Amino acid sequence: MKHVPVGYQLYSAREEAQKDLAGVLKGLKEMGYDGVEFAGFYGNSAETVKQLLDENGLVAVSSHVPVASIEEDMFGTIAYHLTIGCKYIAIPYLDDTHRPGTPGFADMLKLIYKFGRLCKEAGIQLLYHNHDFEFVQLSGMYGLDFLYAAVPPCTLKTEIDTCWVKYAGEDPAAYLRKYTGRAPVVHLKDFVGRKGEGTPYGLIGQAKQADAVAFEFRPFGHGCQDAKSVVEAGIDAGAEWFVIEQDQWYNRHPLEAAKMSIDTLYDLGLKER
Repeated sequence: MKHVPVGYQLYSAREEAQKDLAGVLKGLKEMGYDGVEFAGFYGNSAETVKQLLDENGLVAVSSHVPVASIEEDMFGTIAYHLTIGCKYIAIPYLDDTHRPGTPGFADMLKLIYKFGRLCKEAGIQLLYHNHDFEFVQLSGMYGLDFLYAAVPPCTLKTEIDTCWVKYAGEDPAAYLRKYTGRAPVVHLKDFVGRKGEGTPYGLIGQAKQADAVAFEFRPFGHGCQDAKSVVEAGIDAGAEWFVIEQDQWYNRHPLEAAKMSIDTLYDLGLKER
């Protein structure tokens, strides 16, 4: 199997990273991670973050930046990410007033196009990270496909979250291949449960977790995903990075879950021990 570098979404260990970012980075490097994806910087300057990355031999793969932060300061956002050497910025989530099928979606497309162009001029690639709510029909296609059709590939590329694709009822391997050449960063994420059971958005404040047995996130390779199929599809689609993410970890320490996930990739031959 082709070797592709592996990053870790720090949101998956957000409480630990808030307390001791340097320690988390050191632990991830020791496990074999090659880089990290940010979801905030815990009050650190860009120079401090860059120093911590360099000290631990890690790359700033990408960064999830809320729409509100982008709207507030597009140029400052770009400058920060240039300083830490981050090649990709991802739009991580849309509130329910700007999702496909709502009146605010047209304005969101304009924002994505504008910011994507500014990123491109600065040497950064804008990505869009999906959940399952984009899998609604819009003009005869999924809202996510409509988004990618509306914004040129040079301006916006995909960050396909394979958990939410599967949760929405689609085959994540087939969906990745659909965007071959436009899928530089792929989220590897696993779970148990089916759509309509539990409340997976409880983790981001939309609802409380009503039934933890019905839906739970799992370390990659320890849930319902066909890990080998998904990884092979990502490689076929041209992935430059795989990123491990686990939004909740329940009775495990998040870094224990991180180790279980990367061990799956070692077992598949994506990485060499």
